[in-house]
Amino acid sequence: MTAYDQLRATLPTAPRTWLITGVAGFIGCNLLEALLTLNQTVVGLDNFATGHRHNLDQIQQAVTPEQWARFRFIEGDIRQLDDCHAACTGVDYVLHQAALGSVPRSLEDPIATNAANIDGFLNMLVAARDAGVRSFVYAASSSTYGDHPGLPKVEDVIGNPLSPYAVTKLVNEQYAGVFARAYGFKTIGLRYFNIFGAHQDPNGAYAAVVPKWTAAMIRGEPVWINGDGETSRDFCYIANAVQANLLAATATHPDAANQVYNVAVGDRTTLNDLFEAIRSTLAPRFTHLHDFKPSYRDFRAGDVRHSLADIHKAQTLLGYAPSHRIGAGLLEAMDWYVLNLI
Repeated sequence: MTAYDQLRATLPTAPRTWLITGVAGFIGCNLLEALLTLNQTVVGLDNFATGHRHNLDQIQQAVTPEQWARFRFIEGDIRQLDDCHAACTGVDYVLHQAALGSVPRSLEDPIATNAANIDGFLNMLVAARDAGVRSFVYAASSSTYGDHPGLPKVEDVIGNPLSPYAVTKLVNEQYAGVFARAYGFKTIGLRYFNIFGAHQDPNGAYAAVVPKWTAAMIRGEPVWINGDGETSRDFCYIANAVQANLLAATATHPDAANQVYNVAVGDRTTLNDLFEAIRSTLAPRFTHLHDFKPSYRDFRAGDVRHSLADIHKAQTLLGYAPSHRIGAGLLEAMDWYVLNLI
């Protein structure tokens, strides 16, 4: 039995109160479903800047009425300290997912990215500290590795940030470290590597590659690959990210707290291979994809060429054991994609 199996067996016997910021977003609503299914009490905070009400509606349909009754939603903004204090009241664990993501968005509007990702982050740290929560787990990012060329990426070796978004995520880690040292506050950062899965928005200029390409293939629209397609990423299915959050929040290893961890699978997939994996998964359902080919264009500013995570630290201190590699994740997510992206 894995550490996560043990946790899922014990959590329902000792329910706690969890706060998820960005609860209507992709990762947030998946965390919500997982926690409600485990009969936990959940407070959710979101301002719908990037999240969607229909994500919450779908989670309500996926759980029982009794489980849904354990959820309290606050429409609020992490940039407002009062909203953060209200959300943290009576909370045991904070899972802070709210942020303005996307490297291109941050290059176009660094001020908005800074306001949400640094000012909002500091507000949440202060509110969680004041509320005396047990732990504060936050969404960090693999973008923090910047221009460091080494592979795989190891947590204590980073380069120079390549975008305003990466700067904000690095500052998050620094603020979390200061709060740990100055206030004895338990924080854990999770450096996500290209998370994908159900409830991920395929629309808009800043959509993540997996849902965006899947939607385009289903609709018979062009799929654009930036560069030559040999750029590679460590694609990580959403179930792995959910596991990491719950393990981090409840971690008991004496060295686990006040650290950052890679959340990935430790495997590298090129964009060309990703295209073929999605196409071949969808082709049995959509005959127009049997001979479907991608289109290529220039590399995108701010992107790193290759990314691959070393997950040994999370395995050792958190008991993290990825349940899905990219192929299994695509297969599991495909029903949701087909139902929701057409």
